[in-house]
Order: sequence, then structure tokens, then C-alpha cells
Amino acid sequence: MVKYLKLQEQLMPLPVLYRGETMYNYKMNLNQEEKEILEGKKGEVLAKIMKTIVMYGDTFGASKLVPVTSKYGHLVTSFGLSMMKPVYSLMDELIEANIVSKQKFTVDPRPLDFENVPSSFLQKIVFKVMYGKQRDYEAQLHKIGLLSEDGFTCTCYMDEVGNIPKKGDILSWAESSAVVYANSVLGARCNRNSGIIEMFGSILGKVPYFGLLTDEGRKANWIVEVKTSNIPEAQILGSAIGMKVMDEVPYIKNLDRFLGTELNNIVKDYLKDMGAAAASNGAVGLFHVENITPEAKELGNKLLVGNPNTYIIDDEELKRVKESYPIIWKDNEAKPKLCFIGCPHLSLEQICKWAKDIKDKLKEKNQRKVVIPTVLTASPKVLEEFKKLPEADNLKSMGVSTTYICPLMYMNNPLCGKMPVITNSNKLRTYTSSRYYTDSEIIEVITKEGI
Repeated sequence: MVKYLKLQEQLMPLPVLYRGETMYNYKMNLNQEEKEILEGKKGEVLAKIMKTIVMYGDTFGASKLVPVTSKYGHLVTSFGLSMMKPVYSLMDELIEANIVSKQKFTVDPRPLDFENVPSSFLQKIVFKVMYGKQRDYEAQLHKIGLLSEDGFTCTCYMDEVGNIPKKGDILSWAESSAVVYANSVLGARCNRNSGIIEMFGSILGKVPYFGLLTDEGRKANWIVEVKTSNIPEAQILGSAIGMKVMDEVPYIKNLDRFLGTELNNIVKDYLKDMGAAAASNGAVGLFHVENITPEAKELGNKLLVGNPNTYIIDDEELKRVKESYPIIWKDNEAKPKLCFIGCPHLSLEQICKWAKDIKDKLKEKNQRKVVIPTVLTASPKVLEEFKKLPEADNLKSMGVSTTYICPLMYMNNPLCGKMPVITNSNKLRTYTSSRYYTDSEIIEVITKEGI
């Protein structure tokens, strides 16, 4: 950062602002109100926040700050890890200065649910130490602007949760799976921000204008041609795209052969899972799907830069990608002890489909319950609706539980990380020791007799 700023100082004269003994040279164009905040005329704490946002924008070549226009914000930092003392000190400083977010916000999932997620006695002890600040941290979040007591989910854009940005809205989010969904499926505009930066943007109501906020930054420099014989597994397709294009923007062709052109709930769920895999296996913050996603429908090939790269995905390529995933269990042949389904959180339609598919498979095999403890994850609001349905009781009777937690936070417990855990989530596979299986493989494994 320092080297970058010094290099820029050598290239052009920069305005200088003094606040006490602190000097900061900035490059972007600020209006009078923004300058006054940076100078400390609206308080020292707000000046620090503005300075952080301006430095962030300067680093990425932002030309100015633009207003955040979404109704609600979203924070990625939802867990009360005991070691995150600087975050709690920062929150206290904001609260003492009576600073709250300009927009209420949802937050990523909570880390713990002992009632519904299997944990041993020792694992519970480690969890309580790891997340010992959870209650205190949530109290801080409420004071800053938490939307509601049950506003904890990585899929805040579900209808049941209600944090659904409109096309063209400017956001200040950081959760990678939510950012790529908002950009791609909803047509909102958000950069892949870091934790805390997204909160500062919500507090100021302004974010730096660069990258995926700009028309040019949203153009695709990759054409991805899907040439598979059947609809690709969303998680593997997203993984393949992410590992190939990394942080660039893909324009995906031929998916409408399988998905149609209507952006209904089934298609949204497919793109949710595909996008999460692309964002975690690479760093994709935006994708366009020909004839399906809003900007692709509106602009078509005008979204392509000149001479884009091309990536062809066929059956063999998907097989190659899946077989490249490392298995990092101590014993590759170990019996799975737990199965997580849903990372990011499942939609109501997805939970109901899993309940039906598991029930049908057990009936086919003349079994009553799954042979591996299986956990479906979804937002508290989605689970509230699901529990009103008869499928909820059926699911419990089959030995399957539901929870609102983040499975990644569960796997961060070193004792859990040593367990042979399986999942249908490429994101969870990427960030933890869990082993990936496709949806159909998961059904077979959790109902396989003799395991």
C-alpha cells in the first residue's frame, strides 16, 4: 500500500488533507461533504472510516465515491471468534461515537447449533472456546444496525429473508457467494469487498467507483461454451469456470439449452450454486449467462470485450475437473461421519427437493433412515417456513436434521476438521477438509447399507 501511494505521488501532484498531525494524500475526486468528513469535521471516528474507504478506492484506481443505493447491507463477519479482538475494539469505538450504519444489514450465518448439528463432548468444549465472544459480538451488531435477530444467512437475497437488491443497485457487500449472485442473477453492482470494508461502506453510504460498479468493468473477457450432453452439475461447472477465468468475467453460452430462458426459482438456485463455486474455486464476482441473466438478456454480445478468451466445457472437461479435487482425509477409505448439504444456504425449494429425494431413495432401498448423519443448512427464515410443511417431520424421521449454521465455521474446529465429512458444496470442499460428492452421489452414500 505504502509503495503504491509513493509511486503515485511521484507521477502526479496530489491534494493533501491534514487532520491534527495526520497527513493523507488522496487521488480520487471528493465532493465538499466527503472532504469535510475526511478532514474530521464530522468526528474523528467517521474521519477514520472515510480515510479507510478513500485509501481502499485509491488502491484500485477509483475515480470517485458513489452512493450505496440498496435498501439493506450485508456483513460477512458473523462469528464471535475469541481471537478477533481488533474487530470487537473497533465495534466498541463505533458504538461509543454513536455511529450506526446508514442501512440496516443482514449478516452471514451463525457458527453454532448444538441442538441440530452432531458434536462430541470435546468438540463442544472447543467450540465454546473458539466462539466465546459470539453473544457479545451479536450485541454489538445490533447496536450498529443488524436488521433482525434471525438475519443471519449467506443467502440474504432469498424471498423469505427479504434483502433483495434491485437491478442497478450499488451495494457494499463482501460475502463472495452473495456478491456474485447479486451481480449476476439480480443485476446489482458490487465489488468483491473485504470484511469490515463492506461495513464502512454501509456506514458512510458510499463506496469507491471502480471494477464491477462500472460499465466497462462488467464486460466479459471470457466466452465459456457449454457443450455437455446433459445439464452440468452446477457445483462442478462453477468450479471449472472459476479455476479457468479466476477473477475475470465469463459470458456463458448454451446453458439455456438445459435451463430455458426464464429466471425462475429453479434456475436461480442453479446459478446460486454455480456462482458460489466459481467465486470460491476462483475469484469470480460476476458472470453473464446468455439469454438468462438480466444484462445478458439486455445487451447480449455487447457485453464482450474485443478478442475474448474461449473456454469449452464438455463432459470430459467436467470429469477432469472433478477428478482433480484432492482428498485430504487421513484415510481415503474412511466411513463418512457427517454429511453437510447446503453451502451456500439452501432455498425452500431445495430443502423440499432433498427431503423428497432422500425419502424416495430410502423407500427404494426399503430403509427407514440414512446411515450417515446428514445436515441441511438454510437461513432461519427459510427454515421457519419449511417447518410449517409436512416434509419437515418426514425429514426428521429419516434421521436428517436442518440448521442455520455455516458449515465452514463448524469445520474450522480442528477436531471437526479431522473427521471424514462429505458435502455437495464445492465452496466447503475448497475451504475445509470435507470431500465433494455430486447430489446423486450424496444420495447413494447416505443411504448405502453396510457403511
